[in-house]
Amino acid sequence: MRINRYVAQAGVSSRRGADRLIEEGRVTINGQVAVTGARVQCGDIVAVDHVHITLPDEKDRVYIAFNKPVGITCTSDPRRKDNIISYIDYPKRIFTVGRLDRNSCGLILLTDDGDLSYRLTRTEYGHEKEYKVAVNKPLTPSFLDAMQNGVPILNTVTLPCRAWQTGEREFRIVLTQGLNRQIRRMCEYFRYTVTDLERTRIMHITLGSQRVGTWRELTPKESEELLRLSRSRR
Repeated sequence: MRINRYVAQAGVSSRRGADRLIEEGRVTINGQVAVTGARVQCGDIVAVDHVHITLPDEKDRVYIAFNKPVGITCTSDPRRKDNIISYIDYPKRIFTVGRLDRNSCGLILLTDDGDLSYRLTRTEYGHEKEYKVAVNKPLTPSFLDAMQNGVPILNTVTLPCRAWQTGEREFRIVLTQGLNRQIRRMCEYFRYTVTDLERTRIMHITLGSQRVGTWRELTPKESEELLRLSRSRR
């Protein structure tokens, strides 16, 4: 198993986070600083910041749904007083699956399963995420059509998506990718400003009546379906 996957599967961070730890020289294998691409063999001793890590039993994996309030930042950096990990204060080490920007609210998943996080945040898997959006002026049919057919932002063009109007200045949108501040940037391209942004669904998992600022562990049925769906590519 490659070292970045091992670190992620041990619940230390996402796989991308593991790559950063390795690049910073904070990961060792049998006392030697690990390099990108190194492989972990049976019996090897792996440590992060001099703390020995091991792979957990799969049945002990953690999958959490959190209704993030505005003002909470999706980081584990303890220097940030508004960091999501301190806010939830879960007794095991967990990390977010993707991000929601500080000014957005709604559903975000947290886990100690690095492989799951990797699959859910990769565009090629095409997993749906649904959002409720409010903007600063009335919508037009041409705006919604253009949003669905690809918008040039961040030196690329967004993938086709679904969007439909729910109010004079409100709409729903379903994305299968997660570019940085994607919905806000898409709206800005057409000179709209997002005034409220809430994620309401990730694949089959919804907020339902879950209150803002609360978290819950997924049910066994939800977790089983999440793992099954996460392995399918579009």
